[in-house]
Amino acid sequence: MRVTYLESAAILVESEDASILCDPWLVDGAYYGSWAHYPEPEFEPEDFNDVDYIYISHIHPDHFDPDTLRRIDTDIPILIHDYRWDYLKDDIEELGYEVLELPHDERVHLTGKMHINVLAADGCDPELCGNYFGCSWYDSEADSPGSTQVDSMAVIDDGEFTIVDTNDVPFAMAESSCRKVKHDYGEVDLLCHQYSAAQFYPQAVTNYSHEKKIRERDRVIREKHELALDFIDVFEPAYYMPFAGEYVLAGDLAHLNEYTANPPREEALDFFEHAVDPDDHECVFLNSGEYIDLETGERSSPFEPADPEEKQRYITEELAERSFDYEANPIPSLSALQAYVPYAYESLEQKRKKIDYSSDTTVLISMVDDVYLEVSMNGGGYRYVSEPDLDFYSGYVKMDIDPRLLKCLFEGPHSAYWADAKIGSHLGISKQPDIYERGLFLCLGSFHAHGYEVSVPANKAPDATVGQD
Repeated sequence: MRVTYLESAAILVESEDASILCDPWLVDGAYYGSWAHYPEPEFEPEDFNDVDYIYISHIHPDHFDPDTLRRIDTDIPILIHDYRWDYLKDDIEELGYEVLELPHDERVHLTGKMHINVLAADGCDPELCGNYFGCSWYDSEADSPGSTQVDSMAVIDDGEFTIVDTNDVPFAMAESSCRKVKHDYGEVDLLCHQYSAAQFYPQAVTNYSHEKKIRERDRVIREKHELALDFIDVFEPAYYMPFAGEYVLAGDLAHLNEYTANPPREEALDFFEHAVDPDDHECVFLNSGEYIDLETGERSSPFEPADPEEKQRYITEELAERSFDYEANPIPSLSALQAYVPYAYESLEQKRKKIDYSSDTTVLISMVDDVYLEVSMNGGGYRYVSEPDLDFYSGYVKMDIDPRLLKCLFEGPHSAYWADAKIGSHLGISKQPDIYERGLFLCLGSFHAHGYEVSVPANKAPDATVGQD
């Protein structure tokens, strides 16, 4: 059996009997155009038309990428976890594919000796509710267990070699599932695990200085590396491949690349080789398109670190010149954006009450012409303010957003997701106090008017607004 590293979390698993393409994000432009690859791939999605199966772990665009899938043969069946809600299944089927939903923690025969076992990421006890993942459980305490994410991990084996692909699964969430896999399968030949941060922090925080962004970047990198060691400790693999969450920012966000918690791969390699005894577990970094043979341990080619000067030239001359998906749209008027707000607020309130969340933190969202939408997170309503004085608030989260993207976010998930805009670094965020309120961002995901009949006026002069008291 051999495993080829492609890009980010995309790998190709091949045995004598079958081949599985995992999480194929193979073309630039995920997260509304902000995420790209480096180096530029030397292959095309059409090059994988001969694979037997495609496995997609979850709905995030760097794992489920419609632009990639539109260029791959739709006769290839796609394997996913049998989530309680079908939005991933529905989105894949809209592209013309057959979707095979696999039950939680069941070794499924594919063809020949090839098997796959897909496990939901959540480590809760499903016997309590029969819901393996995607439940609405929530606790506002920052250190509480549970999850509001959706993800899965896969175990692929051919009866001789076993590969564990953990994708973006946080160890703390999936520890019980990891230990069960280790118990059931015994020896793990290759572990593929996350080691970097696919998130907005710290690069999109607008009230951090250059020095603080660098400090926070380095802290998060170290934290992610150390968390990855937990996977290695549990699975005790012969080989392990740190991967996933590898990207560079494009367009008007390209200048933020120096702050992303996404280290050069050679620096990560150095960390793991010093932290893990190579005689016990061997670290595998591969260049795009190269593979490891699990029977012999041989690589198709030695790992070659990227040239930092060439990477920076590519970012400056190529990626920074690109545009985002929403930038082709006209800039909406203030009244056009305001038409969505009553319905979006009603939706947010329904979510806030459902999860029993309340906060004195005020959310400020940029509209147009220096006007901000001020939203209470404790049921106090909303209003519009011009050039808000941040000293006026005891606590705030301020978001600066391109109004063209904001309109898409107000339209709802069929146009844009708040979570994807945040991960894609499209939201410039400042906050006081400097804490991350998980419930606030969970509620924000429902701040849209999808499902309502909204009458959007044509562009006109900005409406009058209410100033601060």
